[in-house]
Amino acid sequence: MIGYLRRLFARSEPVLSEAGPRDAAAIAQLHAASFHRGWSDTEIERMLLDRHVLAHRATSGRIFAGFILSRMVTDEAEILSVAVAARWRGRGLARRLLDLHLRRLAGLGTRAVFLEVEEGNQPALRLYRRAGFRQVGRREGYYQESRGAAALILRRDL
Repeated sequence: MIGYLRRLFARSEPVLSEAGPRDAAAIAQLHAASFHRGWSDTEIERMLLDRHVLAHRATSGRIFAGFILSRMVTDEAEILSVAVAARWRGRGLARRLLDLHLRRLAGLGTRAVFLEVEEGNQPALRLYRRAGFRQVGRREGYYQESRGAAALILRRDL
């Protein structure tokens, strides 16, 4: 009985897999909880139906723990969004999602990956810098919801 309860309440590591249109509602819910302006189920479903969009998800049982989305154009990609549920933050899940995603992009012929991140988002900046991204630009006043914070444009070659 104790072994059964231990397994029942143990936190297993989330499983990473490719996301699809059926994940739109869960991605929209996590996106809304993570950002000032969340994307709707419809917006996300349209992205997931686009053959130029690649998405991965992290799930733990029935719990949706995180996602990453990017759009590919020729041999470049732009990471559109990354989010991890609050209870999974600080445990390396974003790094695992990013690593899987970058490997898949490379396998599809992507040579460079870009993204924009709010200059004050230190956890995201640490994640991206540790993954080999470097700053290549800056957009002043880009994030109006954050008192006009600048967006840093980062790049990583694959």
